[in-house]
Amino acid sequence: KARSELIVTPVLVEVIKLLNQEISLFSGIEFNVDKSRGLNGVCDYIISLSPEQLFLDTPVITIVEAKNDNIKAGLAQCISEMLAASLYNQERGNNIDVYGVVTTGSLWNFLKLTEKTVSVDLEEHHISNIAKILGIFVSIIKSNKAL
Repeated sequence: KARSELIVTPVLVEVIKLLNQEISLFSGIEFNVDKSRGLNGVCDYIISLSPEQLFLDTPVITIVEAKNDNIKAGLAQCISEMLAASLYNQERGNNIDVYGVVTTGSLWNFLKLTEKTVSVDLEEHHISNIAKILGIFVSIIKSNKAL
């Protein structure tokens, strides 16, 4: 986990810089949306469309660090976090698409939740192509900011 954090955190900080700090990053945040549905717990990372860093507002991307370098095993956790973020946003009148990322630090896999449909990018993006990974993050955030 520590190894992937040393890679993941700098990538996410770079995304914030590229977007002129118009977004915020939360790490290890307690995110309890609906305990009765199991949508509660600690998220590895959440990116919010708001620059407000004191409290979570409009989560747009949930990021899961894959345990034991197993991307597929992290997909269920990521989808649960995406659903929680979507419900959180809907309760506040923010009907936006929510995205997810499962990463080992070296490999990055992107997901999208639109209404009740999850799409998984079948391509795993390697950290050696950091420009593409950063571009995907920036594109996701800019497309939601335009709404």
